[in-house]
Amino acid sequence: MAKRRHSAADEILLVPFLDILCSLIGVLVLIIVVLCVAESQQTNGRTPEDIQRAMEYKAMLKKQKEDEQLAALIKEKLATLQKLKEEKEPKEQQVVKLRNLLANSKASEKMDQDMMKELDNLITEISGFKTQEDELKKKLSALAAELKEKQISPDKMVPPVVVQPGGAGLAKGSKLYFVETSGPRIVIFWDAEKKTQVSSTAAVIVADTAYEHFLKEVKKDPNAKLVYLIREDGQTAYNNAAGWAMATYEFKPGQVARLPVPGRGNIDLQMFKDYLGTLPPPPEAKLMPGDSEKAKVKSEKG
Repeated sequence: MAKRRHSAADEILLVPFLDILCSLIGVLVLIIVVLCVAESQQTNGRTPEDIQRAMEYKAMLKKQKEDEQLAALIKEKLATLQKLKEEKEPKEQQVVKLRNLLANSKASEKMDQDMMKELDNLITEISGFKTQEDELKKKLSALAAELKEKQISPDKMVPPVVVQPGGAGLAKGSKLYFVETSGPRIVIFWDAEKKTQVSSTAAVIVADTAYEHFLKEVKKDPNAKLVYLIREDGQTAYNNAAGWAMATYEFKPGQVARLPVPGRGNIDLQMFKDYLGTLPPPPEAKLMPGDSEKAKVKSEKG
């Protein structure tokens, strides 16, 4: 039986191979994109400067914890030293008493051997107390020097967090009013210096007169925009504060902005000085400690 000849249509085509190659390249590109996105999400959109400040803050927290442990050790040594002093005083008094007895006794040569032995023992104990006291004082001196060396100087304190504008810019005449949110609190910015702290719990936020006054006054300004500065633990506080502003005072989504803030330093709004909205705090608003003095000094310098 004759074999069938191969026709021209039976030739090997490379099209399926090229399809597979293109698909493989597409998969590799997708993997690279996913890895890049994952890498960017690990930094939560922070700049290298923000990450550096956060690392410095963690290092200072660790150093502060070491200082606290060192201070506790010093306190313990001081307590031990005080206890030794309290134990030594009656012993010294007893030695003085025995010496007086020996000096006043007419028959000191025939003094009872037990009394002499007791005196020797007391003198030995007092000598031991003195040795321990000297050693404790040396340790305390060394610990105090170490603690002083570890203390953070004012120029090395947690640096302020300079909030930087983001997005596509602001329209002319816009006014920004800021509220900082963190785990236990929200902080209302009346201006760059004066602030009022309010508990972040929903029950307090909805009833606080300072926050109510703030929202009412901001709502009167048609060019106003609420900006919530959200700390790492401030999401719940933001939900309570912003939710109340939008539900009760009818702030639109376009009038409310959120801005994540890394680190734990004080907020610095100098980058927003041309757009910063200011309000006089109501009489019932309690300013945060130091704000009144700062504002007074600033006005006197001005």
